Amino acid sequence: MKWYLVASLLTILTSSQGILTTLSQTNGKYKYDYATIPFLAEVFKLIVSSVFLWRERKKSPPPKMTTDWKSVRLFPIPSVIYLIHNNVQFATLMYVDTSTYQIMGNLKIVTTGILFRLFLKKKLSNLQWMAIVLLAVGTTTSQVKGCGEASCDSLFSAPIQGYMLGILSACLSALAGVYTEFLMKKNNDSLYWQNIQLYTFGSIFNMARLVVDDFRGGFEKGPWWQRLFNGYSITTWLVVLNLGSTGLLVSWLMKYADNIVKVYSTSMAMLLTMVLSVFLFSFKPTLQLFLGIIVCMMSLHMYFAPPHMLVDIPPAIKSDPESLVNVPVDRIKSYL
Repeated sequence: MKWYLVASLLTILTSSQGILTTLSQTNGKYKYDYATIPFLAEVFKLIVSSVFLWRERKKSPPPKMTTDWKSVRLFPIPSVIYLIHNNVQFATLMYVDTSTYQIMGNLKIVTTGILFRLFLKKKLSNLQWMAIVLLAVGTTTSQVKGCGEASCDSLFSAPIQGYMLGILSACLSALAGVYTEFLMKKNNDSLYWQNIQLYTFGSIFNMARLVVDDFRGGFEKGPWWQRLFNGYSITTWLVVLNLGSTGLLVSWLMKYADNIVKVYSTSMAMLLTMVLSVFLFSFKPTLQLFLGIIVCMMSLHMYFAPPHMLVDIPPAIKSDPESLVNVPVDRIKSYL
């Protein structure tokens, strides 16, 4: 399967994620425990990967599966990084408002490019670096509200702790993605076997979060497994399937493409969500959204287009055979 088809599908699924989540609310509130969504999504990814690995093992030759503990022990690390990242996100929101936090989140586009270069030793051309910066500028522009609104003044008025935590959050998000790509590409193991290791630890960490929530709430609503499906509707299940399918596509891109492709997919998904919200939720389009989309499309073209499409290269000058003069060898010797 071509990477750009997977990236396009990821963009569509990611853009519908926020819309489905909004539609799953009842009167603006969640009737279900939202913490159960990531847990069930991890279980879904684990089941799907197990089925595909089972089918793959029936083929000849069987897929490569590294079971050495030195390799397996590396797979909980992305879950640990995401766990720290989630806590940093909550801490950041204590110092900045939602709009500022959203805009600062675009820093992960640049930090992903930097860590991509440092840790994976992937060289990017000057045009590609410019494209990555343009993508961050475009997504930020689309999120900036009109300067007549109160939120515009709060963008640069947050405490320094908020900005430092925002930068840390962007670095952790990029680090988790780059490290996951390193895990997926460090050997020729089956993609589904690597997924099983990732999602097993992901399920354990998400289950641990549910247990911690129970202890914090004093088991007021009962243990998590008794209320796991409480308040679930068809739309809620679509949110679970959407989140799980998105994760499977991301792991495919990590294995066969790279982090930058994923960053472009998720960034384009954010813009697509805004456009769809105009028709679904009466969202009023702004000039900033229009300009942001143009800048992001320019960035997309700059990063993935062949160099000859971006820079005018003068054609090589070919000599006319008829203009060439045959010089006898004797005359050449006379000059020596």
